[in-house]
Amino acid sequence: MSFDLGTEPTESSRLNCSVELQEYLTVVQRGLKAITGKWKGEIMCLLTEGPKRFNELRRGIPGVTQHMLAAQLRDLEKFGLVVRHDYEQAPPRVEYELSEAGKALRTVGDALHDWAMVYTPGSEANRH
Repeated sequence: MSFDLGTEPTESSRLNCSVELQEYLTVVQRGLKAITGKWKGEIMCLLTEGPKRFNELRRGIPGVTQHMLAAQLRDLEKFGLVVRHDYEQAPPRVEYELSEAGKALRTVGDALHDWAMVYTPGSEANRH
């Protein structure tokens, strides 16, 4: 049950619910698209500690390739969650940090964490 976020839903792809709920779902899916993807959570987690250079991020995320890290950083930057700072010096230096929008996601993460601790498989509440 998802929309193609790049186009308007066609008559046949509309959910059988109110327009308001369809619009709500579209916005939620746009938000999820901004934060989901391989390594995005790990990148944002490391950046909560403060600005990091590319290789600091790479060393902090075992298993991530240079290509994938660069792609995910570009995506996070495109969605306005990460800011890239280019310092014109020799040798060139680039740092990444969370934007205000990225920092604001902490409350969303906290709420999701609390929900998952209660309701997801493996949580204390589901072990009984």
